[in-house]
Amino acid sequence: MVEFVDRDDELDRLTACYDSDDAEFFVLYGRRRLGKSELVRQSVADRDEAVHYQAVESTAQNQLEQFVDTTTAQFPSVENIRRDWEALLEALGNEDAIVVIDEFPFLIEEDDSLPSRIQRVWDQALQETGMTLVLVGSSISVMEEKVLSGSAPLYGRRTATIDLQPLAAGDARQFYPEYDAETAIKTWAIYGGTPHYLQTIDSERSLAENVEASILSERGLLYSEPEFLLRMELQQPNTYFSILRALAHGRRTPNEIAGMAGMESQSLSTYLQKLRRLRLVERHIPVTELPTSSKRGRYRIAAPLFRFWFRFVYGNQDQLRLLGEDAYDEIVAPEIADHVSPLFERVCQQALPRLLDRQFTDVGQWWFKEEELDVLGLSREGLVAGECKFTSQPVSEGILSDLEPTTDEVRWAGEPADADPLYVLFSRSGYTDDIERTAAARSDVRLFDLDDVLSKL
Repeated sequence: MVEFVDRDDELDRLTACYDSDDAEFFVLYGRRRLGKSELVRQSVADRDEAVHYQAVESTAQNQLEQFVDTTTAQFPSVENIRRDWEALLEALGNEDAIVVIDEFPFLIEEDDSLPSRIQRVWDQALQETGMTLVLVGSSISVMEEKVLSGSAPLYGRRTATIDLQPLAAGDARQFYPEYDAETAIKTWAIYGGTPHYLQTIDSERSLAENVEASILSERGLLYSEPEFLLRMELQQPNTYFSILRALAHGRRTPNEIAGMAGMESQSLSTYLQKLRRLRLVERHIPVTELPTSSKRGRYRIAAPLFRFWFRFVYGNQDQLRLLGEDAYDEIVAPEIADHVSPLFERVCQQALPRLLDRQFTDVGQWWFKEEELDVLGLSREGLVAGECKFTSQPVSEGILSDLEPTTDEVRWAGEPADADPLYVLFSRSGYTDDIERTAAARSDVRLFDLDDVLSKL
């Protein structure tokens, strides 16, 4: 099993803080299951001056005692310090210690004054030491409100921040090295880049066997994962479940989402805002527009496992139990290409800047009325327009014939007046002879397969 993948940049940033002669206040946060605890464990593994305290849901007094117990292993003198966060942190500051407090929100739940008290000891004592204080949290709302926001007591004290993201598709592939390119993309489109989910994969078994064992079976480790996490974060999750189910079934606009979720569109924005804050849903706009002014936003589930779960598991539990080992073949397999297609588009967008030798200002999707491009890259050399086909049939000349007039409809203020577009196609199943001849004869057409895409991620 792969224990630790990538995160080199994050480790370097933590190490730089640890090695600094100045006081450092590092905030590490992000969605649950992304490997934040493992990241900080790796970062302090060989450091005698480091304390890694894993907070738990307990009383404030128990939390403080457990912190002292953890700390005295490295700094025995702390045992004699008054049981008070300010006194303890000041003593550790005098030792130039590295102090990691993992799941900081658990402490705030029991003692809401703690951020103010840390702010006071930081201002009065710690910022003149060589201490590194690292606060880690999975509750994004608590970390933003109590640590990062402008009204938070600790605002302005932090010297570095990491909002930890899922692993990219290329890095995630290290968890299933035996899979070919097509299966690897399918796997990423189901499990995403969350290390906790990826560690359930046995790459010596087929993708269908893995999905059946970990997600579709009620004994699977991920069978109830999305529901469990949502119930931890949301007090009344049923409406959110309906919204996520609509998104998982391809509804993208507020009216479409509200219609399938059975709610008034006027009340939808509050729920979407909360899901966006939890990093579960994201709003995206045509790549040619500004996020602050565009009114043509669409919504999609950010985490592939949640998208898969709300499409194939949520509401289908009884059927999954009846089908047993046939569940993947009966429920998932007939629709897997449709599920993967929009996620394949995201992968192609990520790969594009590395596939072409040009400087892009932005890459994404584009749409206007009935016209749509899966991939549109903006560069000084002109537009790069592309289509992504995750189908069982090879891409033919007709796809290019449709792509060219659609690209003519794009309006972009930064496009050079005389620059001709470059057309790129991405295909799961190869290309027909006619389009391969066209691409060989034309300098403005490029064809890519799945191996091309994955090799650049």
